[in-house]
Amino acid sequence: MVIGDRLSSTYFKENKRPFHNFGNRIVRFLINKLFENRIKDIMTGYRAFSYEFVKTYPVLSKGFEIETEMTIHAVDKNFLIKEIPVTYRDRPSGSVSKLNTYKDGFKVLKTIATLFKEYKPFFFFNIVAIIIGIISLIFIIPVFKDYFETGLVLRFPTLIVGGFLMVTAILSFVCGVILDVIVKKHKQLFELMLNNLKKEE
Repeated sequence: MVIGDRLSSTYFKENKRPFHNFGNRIVRFLINKLFENRIKDIMTGYRAFSYEFVKTYPVLSKGFEIETEMTIHAVDKNFLIKEIPVTYRDRPSGSVSKLNTYKDGFKVLKTIATLFKEYKPFFFFNIVAIIIGIISLIFIIPVFKDYFETGLVLRFPTLIVGGFLMVTAILSFVCGVILDVIVKKHKQLFELMLNNLKKEE
């Protein structure tokens, strides 16, 4: 996939909409951190694709989050990504942008979270398990402290809630392990499909 990189060129000088600049930086930071890459311009619409990419990319989004999906698909499936700086000029006065800064920005962030869960389930569900586990310990530790001091369980409802939370944390961890195996298997099948496409050319 070839990307027209606006952000390394004149984008931040020409663009007069500060929230768009901030949004581009946030999206770039999240995707590069979560998916371990160094792509400079995630939200650009200037793109060209190889035959293999077009035949294997499932178009699921209808709005501005499609750039996010294309980028993560390319990164996850190890496609070669080439970025070429392009000159950017701000929108002419009197023209109207179809991009709704807040509504579309929220959709893009939601897409990143969803794709992180789908492409990297082990890390996603581990984070969920750790957060729920910590909350569970906050409930359980005082109950055990009272028990060791008095020999009595003084707060049964708190103990039950903490126990349920700990079970939920364990289940979240197990889900992450199972889904990670499925994702790895899917990647193997994808590689085989890609090889077949290359043979057809």
